Amino acid sequence: MTDNTNNNNADLSQSATSNGHLQDKLVQDSITHNQSISAQAQARQSPAPHTVNAKAVTKNSHANDFTHVQDLPTGTPQGQQTTMPNNNTSHNVNSSTDNDAAQSDTQSTKQTRFNQRDDINNPHTPDTDGNEETHFGYKTVNKAEKQARVADVFTSVAKKYDIMNDLMSFGIHRLWKRYAISLSGVRSGQHVLDIAGGTGDLAKVFSREVGRNGHVVLSDINAAMLEVGRERLINAGCNNVDFVLANAETLAPFDDESFDLITISFGLRNVTDKDAALKAMYRVLKPGGRLLILEFSKPVFEPLSKAYDLYSFTALPIMGKLIANDSESYQYLAESIRMHPDQQTLKQMMQQAGFENCDYHNLTAGIVAVHRGFKA
Repeated sequence: MTDNTNNNNADLSQSATSNGHLQDKLVQDSITHNQSISAQAQARQSPAPHTVNAKAVTKNSHANDFTHVQDLPTGTPQGQQTTMPNNNTSHNVNSSTDNDAAQSDTQSTKQTRFNQRDDINNPHTPDTDGNEETHFGYKTVNKAEKQARVADVFTSVAKKYDIMNDLMSFGIHRLWKRYAISLSGVRSGQHVLDIAGGTGDLAKVFSREVGRNGHVVLSDINAAMLEVGRERLINAGCNNVDFVLANAETLAPFDDESFDLITISFGLRNVTDKDAALKAMYRVLKPGGRLLILEFSKPVFEPLSKAYDLYSFTALPIMGKLIANDSESYQYLAESIRMHPDQQTLKQMMQQAGFENCDYHNLTAGIVAVHRGFKA
């Protein structure tokens, strides 16, 4: 595995050199795209009830909502079809009302960034978990609180998420994802679930690989992140993808043995109960199917680990403040990386969840690792 890792790292370094000219274009494309959806995404976060223009809703239902049950192809899991699981399910598509809502929501963003619609089926409550605690970065919080706190972070960073990924990793995150996809073994006609898929980098590739007879579900617990991914993939013409709000710990919308491949990229570390999430993934995976986890991990060289810590806890919050006007969220993201299980520990957790033939591949000297497991 060491030789493979060194070869992988050499390939990644060579590819990263040719990636330099891509940065300006990536940033500009992301800014242009995010501007086009900012008003819509902000208006959706407004808790005030809206009136309904029936004709407009009928005309734009597919453009404004996540996947409807009746729209899913026969034989695929039934998705959670509404963006707002509260009593105010109606929304106004009149531009003047949307603009007012967007302006009002922008003014209140700093006071209350988290919207309850992002808290999808939280399995942790004071009744179920009492005062049991877990970590939120370096902080200690009740289990019942963590999901809402994580949702707050990603609601805040959603619109600048792709720009920040490119800047923070110098574009190398695209090479990490490309390598993970190369290990997926995805084939035409298969069903793929991308958990915590957010802005849809992996789902876009899988959409092409599975073809017209295959199907991809882009899933995320956070509506703001899923909105970005939905807009991107629809604009790219990915018509074999559904967009489903779901909690990784339960994957409640999905039937047993529904998918040939499950992926989760840079999302597992934010899950409150990782063991429960791995068991849920095992449940919805078909026999013979595989799970791929792409996640930050522990560098294998101590000098690199120290330099990486210095970069993470100084540069990341500064870039978060300058680009996304949110240093606290990127401070949490740096801390969450350090609190995530190392390579061997995560492999053992996968085995305990039932996965077989588990292995992992270190990328960039262990800064990131791809874990792989199979369901017998």
